[in-house]
Amino acid sequence: MTNLSLADLAGYMRQLGEGALITLELFLTSFALAFIFGVLIGIATLSRSRVVQGIWRVYASIFMGVPSLLVIFLTFYGGSAMLGAVLGEFGARIDISPFGAGVIAFTVVYAAYIAELVRGAIENLPKGQFEGARALAIPPAIMWGKVILPQVMRLALPGLVNVWSFMLKETPLVSLAGLQDLVAAAKIAAGATKEPFIFFVATALVFIAFSALSFRLASRLETRLDRGQRREAAGRSSSRAAA
Repeated sequence: MTNLSLADLAGYMRQLGEGALITLELFLTSFALAFIFGVLIGIATLSRSRVVQGIWRVYASIFMGVPSLLVIFLTFYGGSAMLGAVLGEFGARIDISPFGAGVIAFTVVYAAYIAELVRGAIENLPKGQFEGARALAIPPAIMWGKVILPQVMRLALPGLVNVWSFMLKETPLVSLAGLQDLVAAAKIAAGATKEPFIFFVATALVFIAFSALSFRLASRLETRLDRGQRREAAGRSSSRAAA
C-alpha cells in the first residue's frame, strides 16, 4: 500500500502528463525532420558522383556507428562551444537547450537510417518507372512527387515503422542531458515519494500506449498505400478468369 494522498498522487501524475507531452513533442519533431532530410539524402545518394558517394559513406559510417546518447552529449556540451567559436566574432551567443540537442542528435542519426531505406527502395523500383516518366516528358518534381515517392514509401514503410519505434524508445536518453521529459518526471516523483514502482509502471504504460497507437496508424497507412496494389492484383485475377 502507498502512503501517498490522492492530492499528491494527482499532482505527480500531472507532472508525468506534462513530461509525456514534452517527450511526444521531441519525438514528433525529431522524426519529422529526420524523415524530410532522410528522403532528400536518400535521393541525393543516387548520384554517381564520387564526391557525393564519399560524403555519404563518411556520414553513414559516423552516425550509424556512434551511439545516439554520445551524439546527444556531443551536441549539448559541444554544440554551444562550436557555435560560440563561429559566431563569437559577431557578438552572438547561442546556447543549445537539452530539447534542441535531442532534436539535432536524433535528426542527424536517424536521417542516415531513413536515407538508407529510401535509397534501397528506389533501387528496387523497376527501371521502367523512370524511363516511362521521361518518355512522357513528366517534369522531375511531378515524377518524384506523384510517381516515384508513393511507391518508395510503400516499399520502405516496414523499415520506417522500425525506425519510428527505435526513436520513440530512445527519446528518454535526452533526460540525461537535463530535459524534463516523461522519464525525468518519473525519476523525480519516485525519488520524492519513495514509490518508484507506481511512477515507473505509469511511465511504461504511457510508452506502451504510444507504441500501440503507432502500430495502429502504421497498419492503416499500409492499407492505404496497398490499395493500388490490391486493385491491380484483382484486375489481373479477373483477366485470367475471363481468359
